[in-house]
Amino acid sequence: MTITEKGKTLIAVVPVVVLIGLLALDIGIFGSDSILGASQVSLLFSAGVCVWLGMWLYKTPWSKFEEAIKSNIGDVTTAIVILLLIGAISGTWTMSGIVPTFIYYGVKIISPKLFLLTACVICAIVSLMIGSSWTTIATIGLALMGIGRAEGFPDGMIAGAIISGAYFGDKMSPLSDTTVMASSINGVNLFTHIRYMMITTVPAICISLVIFTILGLSHGEGDTATIQVYTDVLSSKFNISLWLLIVPLLTAIMIAKKLPALIVLALSTILAALFSLFFQSDILTEIGTTVIGEPHGKVLFTGVIESIYNSVSISTGNPEVDSLVSSKGMLGMLNTVYLIICAMCFGGCMKASGMLASLSKLILPLAKGRTSLVGTTVVTGTALNGIVSDQFLSIILTSSIFKDLFKEKGYETRLLSRAVEDSATVTSPLYPWSSCGMTQATILSVPTIAYMPFCFFNYLCPLMSITMAAIGYKIVRSVKPEETAEE
Repeated sequence: MTITEKGKTLIAVVPVVVLIGLLALDIGIFGSDSILGASQVSLLFSAGVCVWLGMWLYKTPWSKFEEAIKSNIGDVTTAIVILLLIGAISGTWTMSGIVPTFIYYGVKIISPKLFLLTACVICAIVSLMIGSSWTTIATIGLALMGIGRAEGFPDGMIAGAIISGAYFGDKMSPLSDTTVMASSINGVNLFTHIRYMMITTVPAICISLVIFTILGLSHGEGDTATIQVYTDVLSSKFNISLWLLIVPLLTAIMIAKKLPALIVLALSTILAALFSLFFQSDILTEIGTTVIGEPHGKVLFTGVIESIYNSVSISTGNPEVDSLVSSKGMLGMLNTVYLIICAMCFGGCMKASGMLASLSKLILPLAKGRTSLVGTTVVTGTALNGIVSDQFLSIILTSSIFKDLFKEKGYETRLLSRAVEDSATVTSPLYPWSSCGMTQATILSVPTIAYMPFCFFNYLCPLMSITMAAIGYKIVRSVKPEETAEE
């Protein structure tokens, strides 16, 4: 049976429609917990639909699907190891006192008249350090909501500043799973990807900070007792010391020296683990003690290892601080790894069957020039957040659709990875029905529609991506692979 090009396009849409439908059910039933397994099942089922249609109508042999799946998963093996190291570093940086030290000194600089500006900056710093917008919003974000309310700021305005800062860190941190995913899927060096994103991200956050400064200047003094409680709890539980900042300083130096991401993250984890032995022995003892009377050396060793791989929590007597100083370690990364593997199966099946190429042909007429190519990518990434309701899937699908198209037109893959992050990562909390939108609204107790107008950074990033494409700044074509890898 001969299938026309129009027929191929219609067939190619079927697995995508099935996936969207199943994901909608997942989000409706499981909410933000859909990432714990329901989304993965939907991806595998949709991949099965793709294989069935491909073998039946396209006459694609199973061996081709199998090879495509192996190839896709092989392409992200480095990303998977990086994700595991991210879990390790988040645990060691927290339990060593590095993250608590950042927060301790960060909240002390809050000025009532510059509260919105400061809230955005603090969330940006914390998120940059830990690589997670969700954790930042669920911890320091909650504290800042209380402070902002005491200062008399509208809930939506406070939440907008918090989310803007948190997603800046989520987008720019080498510890962020979305950043690792976007760079790895598109075959771009992690730090090359981050440096290239600065071209669009720095102007976006600077403009956002100016807006938050203007909005905050009209407000007077307020009650800062919440800040004192927060810092008192941190200082009573952790040994807060500026010496701990040596670890992030050395990490920054290694990044500047362009060492491979795996080496940087591994060495940073080891350094933080060593610092925890000197500065937070009480914390490690609390984590590592399973039986009273065990040798102290064994307890400390257990505490270090647990902080690297396991979910650990510390009791401070303050629920918000408890949430902040807890970490999931390597185990916390497994759901994301699970999602990536299943998404690679779906993407591999779509590619092997030729369905991905058919979908790309729908977009090809819209992406004729540089600006329209980037603009179409940004619009697709943003729209997919609303359709599939998950930023991880949006990153994966947008990258899969446009990867070959960018290569055909001779543009660097770092341009694609940046456009994907400028859209799929930052616009995710703007949809009330998405996993990010539901999560942030629930955590902050602020409806998405209330904070949406104040998420300036989340709007400016996609616009800045298109603007830089129109200007053509730092956008080149036909770069040799070895040159791109060394940047």
